[in-house]
Amino acid sequence: MPEQRFDAQVRQEGSVATMDLSGEINRGADDRMTSAYDDVAKTGAATILLNFTRVGYINSTGIAVIVAMLGRARNDGRQVSAYGLTDHYKHLFDITRLSDFMNIYDDESTALAGVGAGA
Repeated sequence: MPEQRFDAQVRQEGSVATMDLSGEINRGADDRMTSAYDDVAKTGAATILLNFTRVGYINSTGIAVIVAMLGRARNDGRQVSAYGLTDHYKHLFDITRLSDFMNIYDDESTALAGVGAGA
């Protein structure tokens, strides 16, 4: 099965910036994830929503890429939440304790309500 190239696009709604992620999150995702975070920083958004609905695969190096982004957000005082994870990746986020550092929601509308978008 061919690798799906990673991409991340940023869109903003109020004080929330959503990072629409797609493809595979692995070592090759690092530069684009960093660039997308830089785009979020330029918006001044206080909260980041990671949209995983179009992510097909996350390997251990991809987890490290996410952890690095979480660390940067924490240092910058930004909250991070996520939505659109499959049950498999929800479980993985639980066992790696990533879910200790971000709220996980099922879908975008629930996530936006949970982080108080537009409030």
